[in-house]
Amino acid sequence: MITQNNKLPEIFESFGEARRNGFITMKKLKDSGKGVVGTFCTYVPVEIIMAGGLVPVGLCSTSDETIAEAEKQLPSNLCPLIKASYGFAITNKCPYMYFSDLVAGETTCDGKIKMYELLGKIKDVYVMALPRQQDRESSRAFWLSEVKAFKQKLESKFGVSITDEKLRRAIKERNRERALLKELYELSTALPPPISGLRQLQILYGTQFKFNYEEKIRELEETIAAIRKTGAAGESPVSKNAKRILITGCPMGGATEKLVRVIEESGGVVVAYENCTGAKQFDRQVDESGDPCEALADYYLAIGCSIMTPNPNRLELLERLCAQFKVDGVVEMLLQSCHTYAVETHTIREFLKQRSIPFISLETDYSAGDVEQLKTRAAAFIEMLASL
Repeated sequence: MITQNNKLPEIFESFGEARRNGFITMKKLKDSGKGVVGTFCTYVPVEIIMAGGLVPVGLCSTSDETIAEAEKQLPSNLCPLIKASYGFAITNKCPYMYFSDLVAGETTCDGKIKMYELLGKIKDVYVMALPRQQDRESSRAFWLSEVKAFKQKLESKFGVSITDEKLRRAIKERNRERALLKELYELSTALPPPISGLRQLQILYGTQFKFNYEEKIRELEETIAAIRKTGAAGESPVSKNAKRILITGCPMGGATEKLVRVIEESGGVVVAYENCTGAKQFDRQVDESGDPCEALADYYLAIGCSIMTPNPNRLELLERLCAQFKVDGVVEMLLQSCHTYAVETHTIREFLKQRSIPFISLETDYSAGDVEQLKTRAAAFIEMLASL
């Protein structure tokens, strides 16, 4: 069993209300005896964490607040997500990183892999190794072994027993949550959508920071019901003439909300997110029959991330969402120095061109310095869509 460190950092009193609340929430969980496992990526099987009676929480930081501190150790031309995440770790400014007993990483990106080495000097870090091909039996066998090894790591670290029965129960719970989040974002298939794209993103992103499962489910059900009610009454914050946009590319949330804002201020509405913040994570369900570790391995290995080669699952989901949400155009959000998504841009552009779906790729970081440039390009794209 681990020894809990439930102290608040010395810097705690300088934080704003939202961050103080985050620290207090996590401290209460730790005081109750809960172990906390921080994750960086959609590939980490959170059901295993849940089955161990532990608390999973996302650690990808989406603010440039601590990047300057991170750049004292990391190169400045590294992805902002990596720099921000590391910066919040070394400054003790993130409650979720601070109270994580274990940080679960994954080999999705060379920059993150090397960052994990540095992070391992101040936190207990466990890295899951991902294969790069999804269609090979050897890849499935290897990833299944990684899933089982992660389960064993949690059992050893936290002194818990993760049985098949507990895994099946966690799979059912997570599937229920996925189904509700999918139901929520599919409300935007309506014309006009009953909520803005910014509001949809804030709900999808914010859900990961609610740690009482039943309370989270109840809030989601109430939110969906309220949105349905306003939609049925013909009320919508969105003009029926707004151009319908799907966003694809890198993970979104926090600072990257600026892209959604400029799109919606320019006469568009974001109706869907293919990113792992959105449909990529919630579109499918884990098989609830058979061996639970095999079901989890199959589910997570099929995620359509740009690190996979080839990456047909991203294309399949993208095409399906474009039709389902009747999109007028697709915007790709690229974080600077995210090489796998940047290289895949050509494939996405050609794929959508063959289907006569307008596409633009916009590169950004976590600063506000490029907002005017984003406004100019987004407005021109929306204007072009309006002229078609």
